Amino acid sequence: MRGQELIVSAMGEAALLCETERPLNDADQRRYWAMARAAEAWPGVLEAIPGVNNLLVVYDPAAASAAAVERALREAWTDAVYQASESRLIEVPVIYGGELGMDLHGLAAHAGLSPEEVVRIHSEAEYTVYAVGAVPGFPYMAGLDPRLAWARRDVPRLRLEAGSIIIGGVQAGIMPVTTPSGWHSLGWTPMPFFDAAASPPALLVPGDRVRFTVEELRL
Repeated sequence: MRGQELIVSAMGEAALLCETERPLNDADQRRYWAMARAAEAWPGVLEAIPGVNNLLVVYDPAAASAAAVERALREAWTDAVYQASESRLIEVPVIYGGELGMDLHGLAAHAGLSPEEVVRIHSEAEYTVYAVGAVPGFPYMAGLDPRLAWARRDVPRLRLEAGSIIIGGVQAGIMPVTTPSGWHSLGWTPMPFFDAAASPPALLVPGDRVRFTVEELRL
């Protein structure tokens, strides 16, 4: 059978989760994006949702069998090619530090860097949106410089403002809505990332690339 390395697991009676035993990597993530695009056109498939290092496919059991969807997924895994031309580059202006970037100095101390160095390193990188979820429009992004990696807070804050520029572990993110979070906030952007009345409501999609520009540094 093609796609033997792909692990396909049932998630309830109408969904299949695809993953591999390999660690997180760009090549596999791009395969999941391509598979999601393809799967949305298959008979009986209701939704294909890329995650971080996985893909969830929801289907209608009355229109497609689990075996048929799994077979299609394994074939798609072998053939999947993500077209780089589908990716957009989004530039995000950031006010680093200040009241809404309350963890900038803490990260600098943790990393043994100055706040200015943290801002330079963070803003020089290019980030890739691996998945969107957790809260509406939230982008899980790869590309964070290892020097800035910092485990999430043991006790989440009860409120992080929409627009907060955040990191958690080895990932970067942007808060699209105001919500509790255990991620660390380095700054804030006035740029909106989620609008329930818009179509689509989320600004970012998997595969998009993000660069942060320094609008202001508040120490």
